[in-house]
Amino acid sequence: MDLYEYQAKELFGRHGVPVLPGRTVDSAAGAGEAAAELGSAVVVKAQVKTGGRGKAGGVKLASTPEEAREKASGILGMDIKGHTVHQVLVTVASDISEEYYFSFLLDRSNRTFLAMCSAEGGMEIEQLAVERPDALAKVPIDPIAGVDKAKAGEIVAAGRIPAAVADQAADVIVKLWETFVSEDATLVEVNPLVRDPQDHVVALDGKVTLDENAGFRHPGHADLVDARTEDPLEAKAKAKDLNYVKLDGQVGIIGNGAGLVMSTLDVVAYAGERHGGVAPANFLDIGGGASAEVMAAGLDVVLSDPDVRAVFVNVFGGITACDAVATGIVEALKILGPAATKPLVVRLDGNNVVEGRRILTEAGHPLVTLVGTMDDAADKAAELAAAGTVGA
Repeated sequence: MDLYEYQAKELFGRHGVPVLPGRTVDSAAGAGEAAAELGSAVVVKAQVKTGGRGKAGGVKLASTPEEAREKASGILGMDIKGHTVHQVLVTVASDISEEYYFSFLLDRSNRTFLAMCSAEGGMEIEQLAVERPDALAKVPIDPIAGVDKAKAGEIVAAGRIPAAVADQAADVIVKLWETFVSEDATLVEVNPLVRDPQDHVVALDGKVTLDENAGFRHPGHADLVDARTEDPLEAKAKAKDLNYVKLDGQVGIIGNGAGLVMSTLDVVAYAGERHGGVAPANFLDIGGGASAEVMAAGLDVVLSDPDVRAVFVNVFGGITACDAVATGIVEALKILGPAATKPLVVRLDGNNVVEGRRILTEAGHPLVTLVGTMDDAADKAAELAAAGTVGA
């Protein structure tokens, strides 16, 4: 889960990372009130989960409450890279002497954590990494040893942070590591980490991605979800404890096991090239021990997607027996009743496959087509989606 800047900085503040005071509001009048309370020049910043806000006009300086109100009025409702601005952060303006870059992230390719640091912050880090890779230090972090003051000092030195603020920067890095670990984050980024004229180091911006798999350890993280920007189908699936991701295609996908579902996405995409370019509409893994109730919940979500024209249910019975899957399909279609109007192509194999196929055959539902192989089933689902027809 990606956080807004104001949420990231609230987390930083709880872990002792220095940030500037501010308020998040959803109206121009609220921005004026916030500026008056802060009692100084402020920056009005669009709160969207994407970069490039400044270039898009989503970050404005305001000297007075009236100006803050005016700037917020122009920012609220903006579209920034497909993200609508629903709220702005009004924060104290800072004098900046220098801008640095810092982040902790999960280095998946090397199966460890990575610190990245540079004395040249403020610009897009991808651009810096391409144009001047030597300016961006990359320091692997032992997940057991973590980051103490000595390790932080090593990172600061590698990033060429000036000696005058090196000790302060190291302290901030230790606290950012605490944030990273304590909140179960996969990314903690500050760009820019600034040095002011008094040689104070402050996190002027913040980007945090939290690992939703660790949500059970952090009940409060659920409060960070913005329902206004959450995909309604993903929200519905989350409420049913389903592992679901919405995609842009027309063939709904349900499978058991992440590897099988990923393979299913590939074969459907390949088959779709032969049928007008249709593509997978979602990733949905019902898991290795899914019950009939879970299958019914999955079908409910996938069939609710208006973009879906056909559904491919691909199950290899292991822990999940094929008869339980078949029962789930039959029961789900009974529950959905007239609301179910899209064809289902079903491929079953493995544990109890004969019984599973018998259940579906005897049910004789007009929406269901049984196909023997994965490739043939993908082709049939793509064909039905391209035709936009109901039935086999």
